[in-house]
Amino acid sequence: MQEFLDFFNVLVLPVILITIFVVILARSIRIIPQASAGIVERLGRYHRTLDAGLALIVPFIDRLRPLIDLRERVVSFPPQPVITSDNLVVEIDTVIYFQVTNPKSAVYEIENFITGIEQITITTLRNVVGGIDLEQTLTSRDSINSALRGVLDEATGKWGVRVNRVELKSIEPPQTVKTAMELQMKAERERRAVILTAEGEKQSQILTAEGARQAAILNAEGAAKAIVIKAEAEAEAVQRVFDAVRSADLDDKMLAYQYLEQLPVIANGTASKLWLLPSELSGAIEKIAGAFRPGK
Repeated sequence: MQEFLDFFNVLVLPVILITIFVVILARSIRIIPQASAGIVERLGRYHRTLDAGLALIVPFIDRLRPLIDLRERVVSFPPQPVITSDNLVVEIDTVIYFQVTNPKSAVYEIENFITGIEQITITTLRNVVGGIDLEQTLTSRDSINSALRGVLDEATGKWGVRVNRVELKSIEPPQTVKTAMELQMKAERERRAVILTAEGEKQSQILTAEGARQAAILNAEGAAKAIVIKAEAEAEAVQRVFDAVRSADLDDKMLAYQYLEQLPVIANGTASKLWLLPSELSGAIEKIAGAFRPGK
C-alpha cells in the first residue's frame, strides 16, 4: 500500500496536476480574430466585450458567447408579394447591406437581428409600395430604397446594427401585366418606326424638290445667259458689218449687189419666208437692172 501511495505521489499526482493546469490554462486563454468581437458572461450576466487579439477569462466562471462578425454583411431576402395602390401583386426581391456596431446590443436587445431586419423590410416595403401604383413602383426604386433605409436605420439603431444600403434586386409584375407591357412597348416601337420612316420620306421629297428647283433655276439662268451672250455676239457682228460698210463708202449699186448675193443664204433660213426689201435697196436693184438693159 505504501508503495502504491509513493507511486501515486511521484508519478500520477504530478500528471493529474499538470493536466488540470493545462485544462485551466486552455479555458482561460481566448484568441479573438480580426473584425470579430466576443461577449463574456460571468455567472450568467454580461461582463465585458472582447476585441480582436489575445484575452484571458476566468474558467468555469466566465463564459464566452459565439463570436460576432463586425464586417459589413449582405443578406438577400426571398421575393415577397406586395400589393400596389392599383391592386396589382408584384414580387419584390430585396438586398440589405448592414454592419454590427455594438455587439452587446446585437446580442441582448434582440434574439435574431437578421430576422428582425427581414420582417421590418417586408412590412415597410408593403407600406411604401401600397401607396403607389405599378408604374411608380417600377420607376421609383431610389425613393423606395431611401424610405426603407430610413425606417431600418431607426429600428435597428437600438439593436447595435447600422444599415448601410438597401437595394431592390428585382421587381416582377404579374404575367398578364408583363404581356401587356411588352405589347405596349412593341406598339410604341412600331409607331416610332413609322414616324421615322415618314419623316425620312418627307425629308427625301423635300430634298428632291429642292434639288429639282435648283437645277431648273440653274438651267434657266444658263439658257438666259446663253441667249444674252448670243444676242450680244450678233449685235457685235452687226455693228462690225455696219462699221465696215460705212467705212467702205459703198454706193447703192454695190449694196444691192451684196444683198442679192445674200438672198440664197436668207432663203435657207427656218424662220419666215416673207422678205421685206428696204426702199433704198429696191431703188438700187432697179438701177442695176437698168444698167444691164440693151442700149444703156
